[in-house]
Amino acid sequence: MGEAREVMDRLTDAVTRHADLKVVADLYAEDAVAFTPDEGELRGRDNIVEYWRTMKEAVPEATFQPLHSYEVGDTAIDEGIFSGRNTGPLELPNGETLPPTQKEIRIRGVDIATVRDGRIVDYRLYFDEMDFLGQLGLLPDEPF
Repeated sequence: MGEAREVMDRLTDAVTRHADLKVVADLYAEDAVAFTPDEGELRGRDNIVEYWRTMKEAVPEATFQPLHSYEVGDTAIDEGIFSGRNTGPLELPNGETLPPTQKEIRIRGVDIATVRDGRIVDYRLYFDEMDFLGQLGLLPDEPF
């Protein structure tokens, strides 16, 4: 196992099983960049940690079931299922906060982390945001 795989595994553990935002912060370079479906581009460690904080508050007992894990050079790639119950407030990109829905979610996604000197410098998260919102019951009943 290389450095990228080890860092990715520690990140997954720090946002699910053993939630610890200090560990999350330690895993990202100060000038890291992340791309997410719901928040877009996030620049800097503090903004990325804030993203994970809001996700952990919204789904505090989340789990991640890995389906495929890869490492190519300085990059680790995971495909898996993030699941849990929305028991905390959900902060939206526009600054609004939604109360907990108490609904179970099960979202298939892909994480890609490029690591240099033991820290993530580039992170990409892909998941179907419409599926996520639908599982939370936040989409209108009418088709678009």
